Amino acid sequence: MNNKKTLLTTAVAGLIALTGASAQAAELTVKITNLTHGITFTPILLASHDETVHLFESGTAASPAIEMMAEGGALTGLIAEATGETLATAGLLAPSANTDWFTFDPKEDTHLSLTTMLLPTNDAFAGIDGWEIPTEAGTYTILVNAYDAGTEANSELVADFPDYPGKADLGSNGSGLTAVVTNPTVHIHPGNIGDSSDTAGLSDLDNKVHRWLNPVLKVSVIVE
Repeated sequence: MNNKKTLLTTAVAGLIALTGASAQAAELTVKITNLTHGITFTPILLASHDETVHLFESGTAASPAIEMMAEGGALTGLIAEATGETLATAGLLAPSANTDWFTFDPKEDTHLSLTTMLLPTNDAFAGIDGWEIPTEAGTYTILVNAYDAGTEANSELVADFPDYPGKADLGSNGSGLTAVVTNPTVHIHPGNIGDSSDTAGLSDLDNKVHRWLNPVLKVSVIVE
């Protein structure tokens, strides 16, 4: 374990744009923005590491730690597996909200990863897999996609979201969108399907509220 440090903050995470002059990689100043209309994000994990580490990889089966995060928002398994610095935000990130600017220090690590669950979904998560931290000072933007962990069927039923704070606003009596996992690997999520009925249909989600298109998060990073 490489000088691992876990920080908690109440701040509630690619395409790259660069401005600035040359400098050594140092502290990162970060702000995270929710780009969706009706999706809430669970506490967000930032983790730094070297180029050999992957918290997740597209096209491969999700680890037990990714499964825990993607289905229930739990970060303990991923924090335990982290090899470098970690920062876990506290609280939920609401639709269209953004965090305050906060500081993340990757020490000598060269890459940055991110994970957070999307609510209400069965096993969708937003993630960055090993973004190389620039060694040149400037302002960077990372647009973050949502992935399906491939560990749970996307039933979209209210019973599957017991801890969702907006549960009272969801529909009911849906028959279930699907009970089958068709792709058991991490892959780009098709998005919530939803329907237009509050009391019937396949889904308990509202197709006017809970649909989304990638990207779902914007991460602004200032490299000092």
